[in-house]
Amino acid sequence: MIELAHERRGSGDPLVLLHGIGHRWQAWEPVLDLLAEHHDVIAVDLPGFGASPPLPAGARYDIETAVGLVAHAFTRLGIDTPHVAGNSLGGVLAIELASAGLARSATALAPAGFWTTGDRVWALAVLRVLRQTGRVPAGVRERMAANRLLRLTMGSMLFGRPDRLTAELAAADLAAMVGSSGFDLVAEAGAGYRYSSPPPTVPVTVAWGPRDRILWPRQARTAARLLPDATMVTLPGCGHVPMGDAPDLVSATILQTCRRAPGATAGAA
Repeated sequence: MIELAHERRGSGDPLVLLHGIGHRWQAWEPVLDLLAEHHDVIAVDLPGFGASPPLPAGARYDIETAVGLVAHAFTRLGIDTPHVAGNSLGGVLAIELASAGLARSATALAPAGFWTTGDRVWALAVLRVLRQTGRVPAGVRERMAANRLLRLTMGSMLFGRPDRLTAELAAADLAAMVGSSGFDLVAEAGAGYRYSSPPPTVPVTVAWGPRDRILWPRQARTAARLLPDATMVTLPGCGHVPMGDAPDLVSATILQTCRRAPGATAGAA
């Protein structure tokens, strides 16, 4: 089985963080220390993203495979039924893990899988364009990221506050997206995917930013219909990747979900 690269901080009930397609554990950096004040926080690189190795040649990168790999990572990390929070691809993985009885709670930030066919085509097309933009020599990519207008333009597709995106982070994120061997495999496997699992019986929060330009906020209505017991939250001013837009709000949303789980420790408050 694949060993997932990860960053681990804090102590308390375990909380696993899952990033979106083309991203890496560093997407959670703005909220890591806030969450680590209350939890043993593990931010992982999914297979084929960040520093984690790719899937074996010929493997299909569907949701079932991803859930199995993350569940295996739980075992390797010495944790059992952790709280899980995820963004985009990681968001729907968090919900699927909860549906399978593998998570104590799930917080999903703009989760994939509650889309129409047109929504899915749009989301992947935009991400592919951003990825293609980064397919230039490293020096050119760094100069692109250093250009404030260009950085704001590209960043506005992912963030509600692209002005907070530094040139260094923009260049690193572009490089990570370009280097993601799992990107095309996830996109291919996700072509026919919509969330259809039984609703989780553990606490679930679905949160969306009104400035999301990748997965349109109206998809929250579908999530509310398919997850009738979930808490639905709006993240004011936030885009598709809200952790950097509003770290305090995002961390509070995750902590509140964890706190609702049966047997949650006082440290999750």
